[in-house]
Amino acid sequence: MEQWSRRRRLVSVTLWLALISVVVTVALTLTMLSAGARTSARLSAADSSAAGSGAPPRSFWGNTSRIPAARNVLEVKVINRTNGHFANDQVYWSFDGTERSIARQQFIDMPANSAGRMYFYLGSRTSKYYDFIEFTVGSDFINVDTTRVDRFGLKLALLVHSHDGSTQEAGDNYATFRETRTATFRRFQAFVPRPFKQLATVSAPYGIPSPGNDPAFQPGGRNASYFTRYAAAHGAGGDTTAQVFGCGGTLSGNPPLCAALNRHVAQLPVSEQSDPKNFYRAGPANYYAAFWHRNAINGKQYGFPYDDDAGQSSDISVSHPRYMIVAVGW
Repeated sequence: MEQWSRRRRLVSVTLWLALISVVVTVALTLTMLSAGARTSARLSAADSSAAGSGAPPRSFWGNTSRIPAARNVLEVKVINRTNGHFANDQVYWSFDGTERSIARQQFIDMPANSAGRMYFYLGSRTSKYYDFIEFTVGSDFINVDTTRVDRFGLKLALLVHSHDGSTQEAGDNYATFRETRTATFRRFQAFVPRPFKQLATVSAPYGIPSPGNDPAFQPGGRNASYFTRYAAAHGAGGDTTAQVFGCGGTLSGNPPLCAALNRHVAQLPVSEQSDPKNFYRAGPANYYAAFWHRNAINGKQYGFPYDDDAGQSSDISVSHPRYMIVAVGW
């Protein structure tokens, strides 16, 4: 009996140890799952935030720790984001009479200047694949933007970093950079209504002109009357369709009306004309501009000259800038 009792106690102890092991394993597993869920939630939230703004991940901008300190106002770095289509010795920048490939010179020590432009070329310095950014640089600030006012030529994005550690971004969104050039052209053509579709082919493959620069929307063109009736009904009776797109004629001195006509909100109360939820919901409208807004970081882009009305342009202003990165895409 005593021997049987010892065996029973031994079995009981073994079972208890096994049970404790199972409990500990389950507890550890639940803890790990909980931690993983919290990490996944944080990552999902971060990804959702990035997707919502269209901004690229930090890795897109490269190693910022190696950007040298500027002797002038700020340092500019040009990076190749053509998805392997062009090598660094085929990506060129041009500013103030100097032209270089980024293989030869990737950094520009930017001095103060007024109303400057920096051009970018792919393939060669005389390539028809080109685009530009616009900026004004003061002794302790920069105002800069990407622009689609004249045309789309290359995918461009900007990051400006201040000495206080803050950053601002503008330009084409990450999804647009990741897709092929052919896909961008096709999406544009699928997005816009029939009068705008030829914009994707008239200058292809080098670019997409703004409608005001397309002969079809100019006097004598087949779409010359596109905006005239709507413009006349809302105070711009003497202006052509091309002048509405380009904010010319009487609209050159009336930014709010030009913006309202392009966005098709001129018929709304003034208090509702600055709400982006109302923009481009019906025609006639500048659907060329609408496409580039939809595919821009934070939805901000210069799609026509007065697109800064209601704060919708890609212009960013940074005090005490430390550096600017310009991403050039295909």
